[in-house]
Amino acid sequence: MTRRSALYVANFLVPILFFLCLDLTSFLISDTGGEKLSFKVTVLLAVTVMQLILNEILPSSSDRIPLVVIFCIGIFGLMMLSLLETIVVMRLLEKDSASQANKADEDQSLSEDCGDKVGKANCGTELKNRTPAVCNVSVDETPSEQLSKADNSSQPTEEFNALEKISGELKEIEKTLTPVLHCTKEEGKPGYWTRVAKTVNIAFFFSYVTAASVLLSVLFILWNE
Repeated sequence: MTRRSALYVANFLVPILFFLCLDLTSFLISDTGGEKLSFKVTVLLAVTVMQLILNEILPSSSDRIPLVVIFCIGIFGLMMLSLLETIVVMRLLEKDSASQANKADEDQSLSEDCGDKVGKANCGTELKNRTPAVCNVSVDETPSEQLSKADNSSQPTEEFNALEKISGELKEIEKTLTPVLHCTKEEGKPGYWTRVAKTVNIAFFFSYVTAASVLLSVLFILWNE
């Protein structure tokens, strides 16, 4: 008597192929959340359940490893590598997000320092504009004489010195704001570890498809012999 292979194809091989297709489509899920990892773990557990079913179907008196077992082990190994690759990619993305958070904190501190410098510059300007008019006031003079004297007491040299100091402070603020603006422009670009994660993800996807195709081709050839 020969064992019917249609039972294994319908009850085991086709569902395992469906799980393999689901694992391949999981590469379309974003790596930023945990949905992709949980999905791959679920598919891997489903394949484990299929292995338990296979253990009950196959006879235990076989001298060699059946092709169905090799098929199951190969698919399980590919899914295990896919799960490990997802963990590595998520770790790289988390590392990149942590570095970007540190840069954001540094930029915020720099912007706060710039705000303090701008406030000091404005206060210095107001004080220098008000000082000549206040210091030259005499008690014995009438208000009209005080106003005329305050207008005539403004010296161009003091104003020039005040403008020089303000220009110097503005240059310092410009130097401080330059790296902040540069970092703001680079916020839209992906970080180094994000680019590495995308490269690893694409390379593993093509390697995964190639390995699955080779495995299925070899098993199909051995099945027809």
